[in-house]
Amino acid sequence: MPKMKTNRGAAKRFKVTKTGKILHASSNASHLLTKKTSKRKRNLRKGNIVDSDNIATVKRLIPYR
Repeated sequence: MPKMKTNRGAAKRFKVTKTGKILHASSNASHLLTKKTSKRKRNLRKGNIVDSDNIATVKRLIPYR
């Protein structure tokens, strides 16, 4: 059976930690930043853990990560 292909778009957007959790970047951090508070913008810099409902889908997209 041939190897599975990694979805390249997903590979650029998700990172797998050493413990197997999947991280993604926060949304709402690219434009319209003047109305957002400094605290909110600072917290948007951090990555978030993928929700448990979506873990199986993301793992299928990045099988060798």
